[in-house]
Amino acid sequence: MASTANAISLSLPTIHNPSSLSKPKSLPDFYLRFHNPNPKFTRVGLSVTNPSNRIRTLSTIRASAASVMEASSKEKALPTIVEVDLGTRSYPIYIGSGLLDQPELLQRHVHGKRVLVVTNSTVAPLYLDKVVDALTRGNPSVSVDSVILPDGEKYKNMETLMKVFDKAIESRLDRRCTFVALGGGVIGDMCGFAAASFLRGVNFIQIPTTVMAQVDSSVGGKTGINHPLGKNLIGAFYQPQCVLIDTDTLNTLPDRELASGLAEVIKYGLIRDAGFFEWQEKNMPALMARDPSAMAYAIKHSCENKAEVVSLDEKEGGLRATLNLGHTFGHAIETGFGYGVWLHGEAVAAGMVMAVDMSYRLGWIDDLLVKRVHNILEQAKLPTSPPDTMTVEMFKSVMAVDKKVADGLLRLILLKGPLGNCVFTGDYDRKALDDTLRAFCKS
Repeated sequence: MASTANAISLSLPTIHNPSSLSKPKSLPDFYLRFHNPNPKFTRVGLSVTNPSNRIRTLSTIRASAASVMEASSKEKALPTIVEVDLGTRSYPIYIGSGLLDQPELLQRHVHGKRVLVVTNSTVAPLYLDKVVDALTRGNPSVSVDSVILPDGEKYKNMETLMKVFDKAIESRLDRRCTFVALGGGVIGDMCGFAAASFLRGVNFIQIPTTVMAQVDSSVGGKTGINHPLGKNLIGAFYQPQCVLIDTDTLNTLPDRELASGLAEVIKYGLIRDAGFFEWQEKNMPALMARDPSAMAYAIKHSCENKAEVVSLDEKEGGLRATLNLGHTFGHAIETGFGYGVWLHGEAVAAGMVMAVDMSYRLGWIDDLLVKRVHNILEQAKLPTSPPDTMTVEMFKSVMAVDKKVADGLLRLILLKGPLGNCVFTGDYDRKALDDTLRAFCKS
């Protein structure tokens, strides 16, 4: 992905020709956040509270082209910021190109003098030195240790997690230390869980390096590890101090990982943002080609959707569960087929097709939406059915221990009504579920 000073924009017009994205004309938006401890990061904007007082809406005003151009020669482009509003535990998501070259962004969220970077064997050679430099440049009082874990979903377990604790204890880290997650969703989940547990809770920062992590798993504080009987069954809700998304890290992302992350982007459009889904239908070729402006817009819009839901329902009491469209079926695929054989987004894509099929069987959506979901997933080169080895019994046994089971009742996220609407419910005809499983499984 090419580095462009104004790659992130809040209002990107509908794009039909991917080549037209290379030089976006719109300028970044900057938000006003009160009590800013670092005057270098000035945001222009307005904070508005809605009548329910449940979520703060940030309305933005455009910085003038003249002032930005004048400043551009003197300082680096400021990131776009999406705020996760959780009262005293609120935090920013920084999005932009070259953010790892702006050390003040990370350093303002490190409160003690000791940092532990948790990464994996794939990401470490690419970005560990850059992150250590960003944490220590002009800041000699901070010392950084690191632990490099094996790469892959199959290592998201207690044995690997213990390597993080071993390093933290051997390094004699204290309660003012900061853990930094550098990598994809597996690293973010494990580092966050380690931070939630070490000394009963220490600060941590997310630096996601995959599309999947940037648009979903790094935001919202879900942390944890897998169990042989089920995915993400052991963990905690634990929010980071910030999420720093340097879009340049996607330059080294394999094509398969890119497509996997787009499954979560597609999900946001299906469950709550019809306009975003329609934008994706027109611009999926640009996303697959890693166009900087298209990718930046997709990441920002996904983070805004996730941040709004998390602000309203942090602990997944109901609304936040809708973010798991396709995940119940998808997690069964990952568990039954073997962790890491399919990427998370690949399993979720097949799971979304199954959830859409079941929604149609219930009469809750029309066949046109079913076709649109198939089409966009095929454009993204994602699976539209589970592996041939998955059986009805395998699905049912894993789904029986899903986190969304309550009082023995499996609740599902299903589409209902026009595009952009869904329900989280256990009130559905069990025959529709059985028919869907039989339709997608050979036995």
